[in-house]
Amino acid sequence: MFDTNPYEEKMNAAFSFFQDELKKVRTGRAHAGMLDGVMVEAYGSKMPLNQVANVTAPEAQMLLVTPFDPSNITAISSAIRDNQSLGFNPSDDGRVVRVPVPALTEERRHQLVKQVSEKVEEARIAMRNIRQDALKDAKRMKDNKELSEDDLKRVEKEIDGLMSKMQAQIDEAFKAKEKDVLTV
Repeated sequence: MFDTNPYEEKMNAAFSFFQDELKKVRTGRAHAGMLDGVMVEAYGSKMPLNQVANVTAPEAQMLLVTPFDPSNITAISSAIRDNQSLGFNPSDDGRVVRVPVPALTEERRHQLVKQVSEKVEEARIAMRNIRQDALKDAKRMKDNKELSEDDLKRVEKEIDGLMSKMQAQIDEAFKAKEKDVLTV
């Protein structure tokens, strides 16, 4: 008997990764997740920003970073400034770091949609690879007489059904993100 569950789990994991990647893509509004990739030099090692400070978005165009330890404020400020992919220019008043989030230009919005569609393509490739692995394993089992021809067809149908479901979820996530990015 061929078990499709491990492949379904792999597909779900790939989809979760895709969703996490989408969260990193900027939309028109400021949100705390925008600074998720920032690493801060604190206590002699590089640490994720969320381990040395609290990040909030009090306004649509502003992020507020409140360090747990005020002595890290300059390190936090420079870590955000040095992250070129963000392009932010933070300022601090000794207690908190304010990060103005500039409004997106039309051109920048279209670049971001392009970036999102590249992530969609990566997710689709990951799904296809998982599908190929599953079908390869099923064929190998058939060749070893562990599966009948009918079982192989059933497995192919099941995997293709999973594939369709995942493709639909990816498309849905893409449409939602695209709308987020393009909405002014």
